[in-house]
Formats: sequence, structure tokens, C-alpha cells
Amino acid sequence: MKVVVVGGSGFIGTRLLTELQERGHEVANVDLVPSAAHPAVTALGDVRDEAAMTAALTGADAVVNLAAEHRDDVRPLSRYASTNVDGARALAAAASAAGVPRVLFTSTVAVYGLGRPRPTEDDPTLPFNEYGRTKLAAEEVLRGWAAQDPARSLFVVRPCVVFGEGNRGNVWTLATQVASGRFLMIGDGSNRKSMAYVGNVAAFLAGGLDAGPGTHLTNYADRPDLTTRQLTDLLQDELGVTSRRRPLPVRAGLVAGAAADVVARVTRRPLPVSRVRVEKFVAETTVGTARLEASGFAPPYALEDALRRTVRAEFPERVRPA
Repeated sequence: MKVVVVGGSGFIGTRLLTELQERGHEVANVDLVPSAAHPAVTALGDVRDEAAMTAALTGADAVVNLAAEHRDDVRPLSRYASTNVDGARALAAAASAAGVPRVLFTSTVAVYGLGRPRPTEDDPTLPFNEYGRTKLAAEEVLRGWAAQDPARSLFVVRPCVVFGEGNRGNVWTLATQVASGRFLMIGDGSNRKSMAYVGNVAAFLAGGLDAGPGTHLTNYADRPDLTTRQLTDLLQDELGVTSRRRPLPVRAGLVAGAAADVVARVTRRPLPVSRVRVEKFVAETTVGTARLEASGFAPPYALEDALRRTVRAEFPERVRPA
């Protein structure tokens, strides 16, 4: 197939482009920024530009939409809707104009809200922030595209937090804090976290090209769910760090996060700590994967092995000898 990836210069997109090429697909990448790993197949373009998207999709068999505003500190908030929702509208219109029959879309488990243990695809959606709200709205836009022609295929994946080599997201941030020796647990660490390794997510997305007509929605997480304590213990073990600091109560952590928000607003500089990040850290952020497991997908990498290989790649000077 000829597959166009929109937003493929980023973390997941870079891995997906490699996965698709290894499977023999012809690929193209359209992104606002160049791709360090795949410059030969990359063109600059904006997902919100319908004309540019139509030109990019002409002759394609499938398009993967990875373009998104996703950070916690995006300002103004209208940028979420502009990229995530308006971008989905432009891409849907372009797919229709170019006659592309398959759309693959990465949504997010943020559509379920916080503190809900293992929500499934059939559970109500209760997004708690603009990122989750606009990703859900984008899903609806693309569902509308799929409903216009019964031959069309829409493959929507709602991944949990994705980590891996080269990523600077939540897992990397936590590992950096652990490596520094300044990590402070908030709460008792018994809350569980669903996580997904980028190599597994890329493999699952690539397999979505074989989905038949209709709309297919699947949560994605690698098993088992680790508690925050288990996760930090694994990181400390791999990094050779021992911590004896007492945990900070949740309420105190939330107060500290709110204070950091005030400082960030006054100084107009984002800080590594915020109330929403504390809320997410102490929340039970798990997702149900019965539909994923029923699909027969076998992730290429085991979760704990993937965590350890990520730490070894990102902190080679800190990893304890085998």
C-alpha cells in the first residue's frame, strides 16, 4: 500500500514509518517539522490545510493521522481545537476528495477521564481536559467521514501513555527524576498505570491497515498494569538508585502543584510540576484491553523488557552493570 502519515516526524510517527517500510509499504510523511529519521519521504505541511492534505493524499491507499496538540501546557487552549478538531475536518475532507478509503487515527484514553479503573470502549467518555475533549471531537469528525461510504475503513486506537527510546514524555520525566536522586513519591504508590511501548503501538497501528470496512475502535495498553511503586522500583533498580525519602501526602502534592501553576503564569515559563500533572501521577490511569486481546494481536515486546531497554538507551551512563 501507499500510506501517508500525517505528523510522522514525532515520536510515534518515526517508529511507525520504520515499521511500515519494513512491512513493504510505500510511505510518505507530512509534518510541520522535518523528520530526522526519514527526511527522504517527508514533506512540510499542515494538517489544517485542506488543499495541501488533498495534494498529499492523492494516490494514497491509506492515511494515518498522528498530528496533534497533546502537551499539558499548550496555550492558548484554542490550539487544541485548531489542530485536533479542525485538522481532523481538513483531513477527512481531503481523504474524500482524494478517494482514500482507509483512515487510521490515534486518539487517547484521556477521553475516559481520570480515576476510572479499566474503562472499555463501550463505557461513557468523560474527558477532563481540552486534549481529551478535542481528541474525542476528532473521533466524531472521522466517524462522520466513515459513515458517508460503507466501503470506508476507520481504525481508531486509544493508546494510554506511550514510552520508548527518544521520547521525552511522562516515563522519561519520571526516570530523569529517579536518576537525579531527587524523586519524591506522592501518595503511597499503589495506584496502577497502564503503559504502552512505542514499538508495540507502531506494530498495532500498522496492522490496522488490514481492517475491513466500517469503524474499528480499540484501546491500547501493554500488560501487566504496574503500580506507581512497582514502576519507580524498576527504574531505581535499572539506574542503581536507592531512595529513602518519605512519600509526600497527596493533598500536599496538589497544593505544591497549584503553587507551581501560579508561578508559571506569573513568569510565563512552564515548570516541570503542575497540579494537573500531580493529579495524573496519583490517579488510577488504567484502561480495559479485552477488545485488544480478542483481536489476537501479539505485542513484539514485553512491557518490563521494553521499560528496561528504554532506560538503557536513554541513560547509558547510569545503568548499573548487568
